[in-house]
Amino acid sequence: MHPATSPTADAPAARGHRTAPRRAGLLRRLTAAVLAVPLVLGAAACGDDDAGSDGKIEISIFWWGGDARAKLTEEALALYESKNPNVRFKKTWQANQGYFDKLATLTAGGDAPDIFQIDDNFLTEYASRNATLDLMPYKNEGKLDLSKFPESLWQYGVVDGKLAGVAFGENTQGLVYNKSLLAKHNLPEPKTGMSWEEFIAWAENVSKTTKIPGTMDPSADYKALWVWLRQQGKDLYKGKDLGFTVEDVTRWFELWKGARDRGATPTADVIHEGNATDITKQLVVTGKAATSFVWANQMPELKKNTTDELGVIAYPGDPSAQWARASMYFSVFRGSKHADVAVDVINFLANDPEAGKILGTDRGLPSNLEIRKAVEETVTDPAMKLSIQVENELGAKFGPSPQVPLKGHSKVRSELVKFAEEVQYGRQTPAQAAAAFVEACKAAIA
Repeated sequence: MHPATSPTADAPAARGHRTAPRRAGLLRRLTAAVLAVPLVLGAAACGDDDAGSDGKIEISIFWWGGDARAKLTEEALALYESKNPNVRFKKTWQANQGYFDKLATLTAGGDAPDIFQIDDNFLTEYASRNATLDLMPYKNEGKLDLSKFPESLWQYGVVDGKLAGVAFGENTQGLVYNKSLLAKHNLPEPKTGMSWEEFIAWAENVSKTTKIPGTMDPSADYKALWVWLRQQGKDLYKGKDLGFTVEDVTRWFELWKGARDRGATPTADVIHEGNATDITKQLVVTGKAATSFVWANQMPELKKNTTDELGVIAYPGDPSAQWARASMYFSVFRGSKHADVAVDVINFLANDPEAGKILGTDRGLPSNLEIRKAVEETVTDPAMKLSIQVENELGAKFGPSPQVPLKGHSKVRSELVKFAEEVQYGRQTPAQAAAAFVEACKAAIA
């Protein structure tokens, strides 16, 4: 086993930004892996009947997460083995940090796992380099049952018409606020559907009344920018290009410069702390802001870091701009010798009621709505109950999912932090930073 950090349903890329050289190394290894795929496929031509010395088919599976996730995943895999005694698993897992470096190394070294966990930062990258098996034929033939998934959720695994991964957990953007602080000062809570301007005015009032900044400044948060763009009829990506212009980003940066000037947000140094994606450093739990922009399923982790009562709603603006985002996926390596069995394993983990109860909400809300309902009835954590309630309420308002992010998405995310902070610290104007950001994004996705 590998050492692990605390489990989270968010992606490993959310734990830190990769440098360009490190990313280039990952891409070189991934490219080498894909060039080796035809050789692997030649070996696979022998069929799915290849077995080990004990007569069992070995399926390798690799995921990121903590000890709790490992225990639950191993229990669910043991359940599969009990129902399929001809199959055994080679299980590998590790902490978030360095997961994709390890996956690229395994893939390039000819030891690619049959099944691997992946997120929307890298799904397009692996799919476009033919490292993932197209699961659409299995879906169409009924061997992979996605009929109980929200339509927009399973479609968020489609890349260039091919199903590159199966969503394992639903999530969406959540604005978390300090209910205790607001109650103490007899202030109203924010409401889903309030405009961005109304939200900033609300935050300004919170700042004046409580002497604590009303909101985290989310200008460096790609999730917030993405939702805001969709509310403007734009998107983060469109086809093989960006879905926004320099003018769009300028407006976004100007919106939050105005909020800072009005005292609705903290100062740049404190904003910088909040730009870290570590849950323990979110300003809503460190007491340095009344709200933070996060993923809704991070509520339980946030709650562990504060004694205050927290609430969660949609991001400001029209909530239909939000969507059923896959918190992560399971994909099958295109060169797997046992692709049919690997797909059957994924189908089992996603749809078997017993497996669903074992896995619970560790990777997000179960994608299968029937299993989600059963799991929901067993949840006792108040913070998780609230996350589920909000997700279900917003689910009725979700718009269609956007396309899966292009390769280079993690670089786009880090560039947004870089140039938003240029504006936050006053080193560049919104227009200057927006122009530089767009150029950096174009280079990242090229």
